[in-house]
Amino acid sequence: MEPALQVNSEIGRLRTVLLKRPGTELENITPETMHELLFDDTPYLKIAQVEHDEFATTLREQGVETLYIEQLVADVLADSDVRRQFIARFIAEQGHQPGTPEFAALMGYLHGFNVTDLVAKLYAGVRVDEFDNGLNQPAQRLFLLHPLPNAYFTRDPQSVIGNGLTINRMTYPVRQVESLLTELVMTHHPRFAGHVNIWRSREVETCLEGGDALILNEHTLAVGLSERTEQAAVTELAETLFKSADSQIDTVLMMQIPHSHATMHLDTVFTMVNTNQFTMYPGVLADGNTLEMVLARKKSSGEVVLGRRTDLIATLREITEEVDLDLILTGAGDPVHALREQWNDGSNTLTIAPGEVVTYDRNHVSNDLLREHGIIVHEVRSSELSRGRGGPRCMTQPIWRD
Repeated sequence: MEPALQVNSEIGRLRTVLLKRPGTELENITPETMHELLFDDTPYLKIAQVEHDEFATTLREQGVETLYIEQLVADVLADSDVRRQFIARFIAEQGHQPGTPEFAALMGYLHGFNVTDLVAKLYAGVRVDEFDNGLNQPAQRLFLLHPLPNAYFTRDPQSVIGNGLTINRMTYPVRQVESLLTELVMTHHPRFAGHVNIWRSREVETCLEGGDALILNEHTLAVGLSERTEQAAVTELAETLFKSADSQIDTVLMMQIPHSHATMHLDTVFTMVNTNQFTMYPGVLADGNTLEMVLARKKSSGEVVLGRRTDLIATLREITEEVDLDLILTGAGDPVHALREQWNDGSNTLTIAPGEVVTYDRNHVSNDLLREHGIIVHEVRSSELSRGRGGPRCMTQPIWRD
């Protein structure tokens, strides 16, 4: 099998990345639904698209191939049989089962779109008032199929690890159908179908999200135990990776972080930017270096050994074999700037090569400190993109790294 995926670190030169351009789904967020949809405000779509386009251009200028998941989905749904089966499943996963009036109405309605408009509609959502009689829905109900405004955070529905990926069961119902789109692409698109290992399907009971998975090196996966990723899911994934002959992972570091909206994933507080350099939000550390962790290692005999760790720097030294560890603190560790900049994704750096990152320009204290530590920083604008609480790493799923 010629692999279609290759991601063995957080810092290898980024060659191909998966994006999603914000669409009409952002305009279907209301003040009443924004918290349910995991947003803190109602973004301005026009500016969000300008910012995202500039972000994608920045990546392409650095030699990165940008794939858009909405185009990959459209490629697959050009097949009429696949399209019919997928639409039925998509509708059912949002609570409208075959045999109900809603299911029949939605099937007929969605089949009336051309493929490009269909994909846009799947992301945007279907309003009740798009049907003449509203299908007798309660007056307060606005959508038959809810919008997917978080979809431009392409990191979370899957996690590419080595030459395979997890297709994630996501924690909140408003995001769960996003990984159905990942599954469609990975199992039907000619670029990927038959060329990827699927480490974990979405048909499981426990939740795991991509923002919690960081590949520290070809043998080591760090995973956050967070608001959105359960320890049981990480344990199951570790067992799969340790057993597979196609996986090089033999060490999994589980890192406990606060369960809150601001620190929803590990990559909102911790990222790797060079062989020995990491960004870190100091607010999750006790005494400046203490974090609850569990290190799982597979020995040559196949036995898995678990060990508790609390010293972050010592643990990273153990894993990376780098003596001179450099923790670069969000907001330079200042009690005001750190809180402000972590909230606006100052810790959510995207590394595109060792010592070279993309960040939001608004986090100027963190960016200046990165440069002081020798990191090359490419800044992109964000007034609207960050309203969904995600930065450059959240908006990208690496497909191939050197």
